[in-house]
Amino acid sequence: MNDPGVVAAPTSGRTGHTHRLRGLAGTGLIAALAATVATTLAAALAQAVGVDFQIPDGGETIPLSGFAVVTGFFSVMGIAIAAALLRWSAHPAQRFVWTAVSLTAISLIPPLLSGANTATITALLVLHLVPATVMIPALARSLRARTD
Repeated sequence: MNDPGVVAAPTSGRTGHTHRLRGLAGTGLIAALAATVATTLAAALAQAVGVDFQIPDGGETIPLSGFAVVTGFFSVMGIAIAAALLRWSAHPAQRFVWTAVSLTAISLIPPLLSGANTATITALLVLHLVPATVMIPALARSLRARTD
């Protein structure tokens, strides 16, 4: 058994799990960066065409940096959910898509209840969907690739 072409498999499943988790995290962080940039650019474009992003409750305008911070935070939360499902679910990609789509749908409720003008509400709804269209497919693909 001194054949140099034979490579022993890792003795622990831990190495495989760590490798899968790192791959998921890497993919997730790249997707989170893309989602953050896309959402911030979409918000800047909406502002350029006249959307004020003023929320009547507090009377303040949502700054562009606010979109970036919130998108980044919730994208990282999505990565954490995907990692947990990779670890504890027999079908992580399916469960992730179901969970992420459900949470995205729930996230559409606050803009509708905000009392903002129609343009702001519409823009906020679109801006909730932009990062979802980046993060959900990227993480689902990564989960499928790591469990097949």
